[in-house]
Amino acid sequence: MTEQELQERVAAALSSERFRHVEGVVATAAELAARHGASVQWARLGAWIHDIAREWTPEQVQQAAEQMEIPSGFAVIPVLLHGPIAASLFRRWFGPDHVDVENAIRYHTTGRVGMSKMEMILCLADAIEPNRDYPGVDEIRKWAHQDLVRALAESLDSTMRYLLDRHQPIFPLTVMARNDLWERVQSGSSR
Repeated sequence: MTEQELQERVAAALSSERFRHVEGVVATAAELAARHGASVQWARLGAWIHDIAREWTPEQVQQAAEQMEIPSGFAVIPVLLHGPIAASLFRRWFGPDHVDVENAIRYHTTGRVGMSKMEMILCLADAIEPNRDYPGVDEIRKWAHQDLVRALAESLDSTMRYLLDRHQPIFPLTVMARNDLWERVQSGSSR
């Protein structure tokens, strides 16, 4: 499948507002990949597909989830399932040889301990694409140019503050990812 074909599939699956977000994630992921030495092509493909299941009905999500192996805990917060579903579609369309991109898609909303560069790029691009506007996003964007790990650590802190302020659940994997990233920053191994 070409990037153009993927883009058309995604456009058909999403509202115009969500598609505009995806376009922003694609551009941001490509920029981050180029800046931080990752594959721009694969960052773009992962970004195109990351939210393809985001607007599916609960029934569609449940049906898809029943047909695949879902990482532990994801079903507890159903909105998170679109990541593993999109990762499964990515594997079906692009084969099993791109596990790093597949994991980037799978964990783009949650993060995880030991994230690869590609995983950090997609997770961060989703949070800072140009259509995002929330307190602190400009500071996170500045960090993204200097230090990918620090930027994502700051981003996960922001996400957790948002969820805490609204008394929403915080996925344990996100807490663990945040702690891992800050440990890397504080040990000096983030650059």
